[in-house]
Amino acid sequence: MIKNETKSKTKRNKTKEESGLLKRSICPVANTLDIIGDKWTLLIIRDLFVGKTTYKAFQESPEGIPTNILADRLKRLELYGIVAKEPYQSNPVRYNYLLTIKGKELEPVLLAMKQWGEKHISGSKAMM
Repeated sequence: MIKNETKSKTKRNKTKEESGLLKRSICPVANTLDIIGDKWTLLIIRDLFVGKTTYKAFQESPEGIPTNILADRLKRLELYGIVAKEPYQSNPVRYNYLLTIKGKELEPVLLAMKQWGEKHISGSKAMM
């Protein structure tokens, strides 16, 4: 009985890993949070919406994202098809980051968060 349960559990985990998205459960909120729910990712997406496209421009945001985290989050956003990068300089190679169609579909999420913050958090002011 234990062997069958182990096989079954291993098979379910493999299916989750193969999907690339389902980490904790089938809940779309949990899976979305696994991609964009950390302290920095939505701020990078916000910056893309206000016209920032370079690594340096992201670093200049008032929140002061550490460079190692910025690099990691940009890679993750590219991996999940939320941003695309294109070289604008060859020596050394430097990239512009752009929202994909999938990334642009996050606009209502950011606008809802902006509206909520303006309504409920005294002193907050929108960048977008």
